[in-house]
Amino acid sequence: MAEGEDMQTFTSIMDALVRISTSMKNMEKELLCPVCQEMYKQPLVLPCTHNVCQACAREVLGQQGYIGHGGDPSSEPTSPASTPSTRSPRLSRRTLPKPDRLDRLLKSGFGTYPGRKRGALHPQVIMFPCPACQGDVELGERGLAGLFRNLTLERVVERYRQSVSVGGAILCQLCKPPPLEATKGCTECRATFCNECFKLFHPWGTQKAQHEPTLPTLSFRPKGLMCPDHKEEVTHYCKTCQRLVCQLCRVRRTHSGHKITPVLSAYQALKDKLTKSLTYILGNQDTVQTQICELEEAVRHTEVSGQQAKEEVSQLVRGLGAVLEEKRASLLQAIEECQQERLARLSAQIQEHRSLLDGSGLVGYAQEVLKETDQPCFVQAAKRLHNRIARATEALQTFRPAASSSFRHCQLDVGREMKLLTELNFLRVPEAPVIDTQRTFAYDQIFLCWRLPPHSPPAWHYTVEFRRTDVPAQPGPTRWQRREEVRGTSALLENPDTGSVYVLRVRGCNKAGYGEYSEDVHLHTPPAPVLHFFLDGRWGASRERLAIGKDQRAVRSVPGLPLLLAADRLLTGCHLSVDVVLGDVAVTQGRSYWACAVDPASYLVKVGVGLESKLQESFQGAPDVISPRSDPSGRDGVWGSWWK
Repeated sequence: MAEGEDMQTFTSIMDALVRISTSMKNMEKELLCPVCQEMYKQPLVLPCTHNVCQACAREVLGQQGYIGHGGDPSSEPTSPASTPSTRSPRLSRRTLPKPDRLDRLLKSGFGTYPGRKRGALHPQVIMFPCPACQGDVELGERGLAGLFRNLTLERVVERYRQSVSVGGAILCQLCKPPPLEATKGCTECRATFCNECFKLFHPWGTQKAQHEPTLPTLSFRPKGLMCPDHKEEVTHYCKTCQRLVCQLCRVRRTHSGHKITPVLSAYQALKDKLTKSLTYILGNQDTVQTQICELEEAVRHTEVSGQQAKEEVSQLVRGLGAVLEEKRASLLQAIEECQQERLARLSAQIQEHRSLLDGSGLVGYAQEVLKETDQPCFVQAAKRLHNRIARATEALQTFRPAASSSFRHCQLDVGREMKLLTELNFLRVPEAPVIDTQRTFAYDQIFLCWRLPPHSPPAWHYTVEFRRTDVPAQPGPTRWQRREEVRGTSALLENPDTGSVYVLRVRGCNKAGYGEYSEDVHLHTPPAPVLHFFLDGRWGASRERLAIGKDQRAVRSVPGLPLLLAADRLLTGCHLSVDVVLGDVAVTQGRSYWACAVDPASYLVKVGVGLESKLQESFQGAPDVISPRSDPSGRDGVWGSWWK
């Protein structure tokens, strides 16, 4: 029974070790320097929070032409073991800048050289090209000497090396060949020793005898994180600069007015956040695995879709080639037919002219006919011959080739086609539509109008989305109501809620997919149901002064003598009868919404509702326009003024 429990315990321990080893191996890519692609050695934290080996950073600055900003030389090993054969092999691979580049940089003010005053009015700004984010980061005037070492990353690298046994056992750096396995390390000497060498280099009675031995390691680190500016231990964290500071940094002007907290508080807050985020990730491993499967499926779909797209493009281009080949054959056939016709006509003309030569053809026949002495026979034979000779003479006198030898009319103008072929490209999605605010309104219906930008690809149809903004927000993503496949550049939304605020947006779609949404437009619906009515001027309007439009929606003044007289009476304060235009719908109860647009050039215009009894009184006795009862405020109880 005991043996079974021991075996189970041993198995559990081995499984745990395997899991730890696998986890350490999986994070190897996080421990590689982006410059040398090797394990970090004395990594420095750049202002962009990326890391780079100190030796690699010096190498990069050297390639950039910066002199004297490679950091503190004392950071290199100064132990008895720091011989050229034990230093980092990357130091031998550095590429120094060319002499002409160095002279140019020194003349332009870069680097340190004799005659340059420290702390000049224009301090040098050292830019470091980060290999991780591909951006230039500012290191300050001190260069690499002003950066912190990432001691935590060094410890992780060391644990990784020990877990995967990179390089085998750590050997003594002071033994004669063959070296023994190291058993101790010394942070002060920055070297690893076997037992005998440690005693030899730390004799009793000397200051080195007070060095505390540590476990053997390949990377020696200081006991604590020191401020690169003042060589003091960091004790606080500046939230404004997001940088660790010491006591001297805290009282300097550089951090005056900044939010500075003890490093313990920053440690605890950051650790809690990191722990919470890591716990969330570890607690959602199923979600991570599901998303990985979705991404892998997306990769496969991308490969298939990409291959299909290639085949479609190849087929279309081949189709264009076939059309061009067919067109080429037809054009060449047309040229060939025209060429043969012209050659036939020119050949016939040549034969005709050859018959005019002496002793051949028509001329010879004519000469023989002229030898005829019988007059009737001559007349009979020479009549037709004379016509031929006359035509030949005329052709000889007005000679021109029977056909042109030029084929200029067969030239092709392919400028437009070449431009189209040059501009042949993949179809793009429509750009974001632009809402036409002049034609968009909310009444008893919402009318939305838009247009595409001038150089936007065409859209086959549109999708209109809308929602109310004055309702309580529901948990989860915002829900929009959609109107799919809208043809044209306008949409009508019927029966909106009264007294509400709607936000609307629209986007176009074509074969390439959906484009971007337009900017949101907010529309207020009327506070009550809309009242529709037409104007009726039979009860109080003078047709000599007012005219109602054909659609019975608008009324305007009629120019002429009656209008001038009415204006004169108004200016002199005389009695003036008021023209009233009523609607053809009576309102008995409830609330309703209606809107009017009044011309700015109008005068003494009142809009509102009134009691029927008051209206009859106004018809029977016209009020004085300058009396208090005609105050536009409507306090006489007859009108409730409403202006827009």
